[in-house]
Amino acid sequence: MQDDLKDFYEMVEELEVAMFTTRRPDGRLVSRPMATQARADGADLWFVTSRDTDKLEEIAFDPQVNLAYYKDGSTEWISVSGTAKTSTDREKIRELHRPDWEIYFPDEGGEKDGGPDDPRLVLVGVDIESARFMEVNKPKAVVLFELATAEVTGGTPDIAKIRDVDSAEVEEGRRSRA
Repeated sequence: MQDDLKDFYEMVEELEVAMFTTRRPDGRLVSRPMATQARADGADLWFVTSRDTDKLEEIAFDPQVNLAYYKDGSTEWISVSGTAKTSTDREKIRELHRPDWEIYFPDEGGEKDGGPDDPRLVLVGVDIESARFMEVNKPKAVVLFELATAEVTGGTPDIAKIRDVDSAEVEEGRRSRA
């Protein structure tokens, strides 16, 4: 069970950018790319955003979110269902802060310098309820051969394994990290 969770986190780290989907107050879904931050206590996955973004209102309206990761080339993917929460905890922001955040939060003078004490910075934590991911477990040449063979024969290529992580596995992972 822990192998699925370990492999899941390794893929998230490798893929890094998720399409983060929220529900707007009018009921419509909206997605945007967001970079997954380092793993840290307090949430299963962390993201950073600006205080003045619509996604904070959307999370307050409906905290249920979906994260979709995709790796072009291998076609590996991850889909996460979870509950989002926001945090302006300066200690947690300092723990997760990376210098590249300053690209998205340019120096505007005073406290608005892109640093960990910048009041524009808001963390979004996601607690995973379930995740499904497809891991390609064969070299690219073998995958291409199996795809070509399947096309010619009308068969189904055996190129990947679809795996699931449920809330019990995530909870067990949280306990083992503590």
